[in-house]
Amino acid sequence: MRVRDLCKVLRLPSLFEDTAVSYYQQAIKHPCFSLVSLERKEMLVGCCVFVTCRQHNWPLTMGTVCLLLYANKELFARTYLRFLKELALDVPALSLMDLVKTHLNSFKLFQNSPSIPIKFVEDKDKLVVRTIQMVELASETWLVTGRHPIPIVTAAAFLAWQSLRPVDRLTCTLSQFCKLAGTDAPQPARQRLKELHKILLQMASQLGWLRVLKVDRRTVAKYIGDLLQHRHVLLQAAFRIVDTAEDCDLENPAAAPPQPVDESAATLEEASLSGEKRKSSSQRIPLLPPCLLNPKKKLRTPPLGPEDSAITGDEPILDSEIEQYIRTPEEKEMFSKAQACL
Repeated sequence: MRVRDLCKVLRLPSLFEDTAVSYYQQAIKHPCFSLVSLERKEMLVGCCVFVTCRQHNWPLTMGTVCLLLYANKELFARTYLRFLKELALDVPALSLMDLVKTHLNSFKLFQNSPSIPIKFVEDKDKLVVRTIQMVELASETWLVTGRHPIPIVTAAAFLAWQSLRPVDRLTCTLSQFCKLAGTDAPQPARQRLKELHKILLQMASQLGWLRVLKVDRRTVAKYIGDLLQHRHVLLQAAFRIVDTAEDCDLENPAAAPPQPVDESAATLEEASLSGEKRKSSSQRIPLLPPCLLNPKKKLRTPPLGPEDSAITGDEPILDSEIEQYIRTPEEKEMFSKAQACL
């Protein structure tokens, strides 16, 4: 009954209910799950429904199931992995684009409401399309790989929502957006938003008319439509480490004939050129995952002294030191008997 009730709450087809019930019947008869606590049995209900949805390519997140069951996410994840292993089930990966559509379906920004001003209401189809484009951009710039998808989708939806009506929405913060949408703001979403802002600003620096306007992270949302339209060209230009012109100069250093010039003028010109090159190269960053651009600091162990480095752990224990390893009278008596036998 609990399995069917959860399926009804999620409005799943009747076929899904039958499949989830059959999985629960198999699991509850398994020796691994037959004597578990009531809390674990409740999580098994969620596991059966979650697996059924994934196998039928029905977008559903583990967080949604945990929210409905008031379950601990870490404990649910461990139960889910054990459930898959014991029942030998094969579950396909969830499409990120399907997850975007499912997550945005829960937003309350698509219908007029007394609690939501008209300027904040948005067309659902437009927001879904723009959010998918932002998620694709995040995927191309290594912001999605190995991370929880919901914070990235939330940050992408916020920027997409701002870009569709920037005049009225640029002053709105991520927290206010989540409050209007009726959804929780995941803690990593702020960091994902900062990373998306950096990517967009790098792309905007390649457009001359945006360089004149001096775009920053507060105003870059106005131009997201133009940046997404030409994102492949802008990404290639923004994250190229070395200019092709510099490569040509390195490959053909003798291409230009030498001309007699004044030494002081040549020195000043070389200094200005080198300064410009250093400035342009410092503004460019390679297109790498964030874990490589901002590696975590490793704990530094103090260097070993010459006495410590000489110790290997295989040194023999001296007779004068053996007594400090014997701690009870019984051990001392056994040791004395062993010495007498020898």
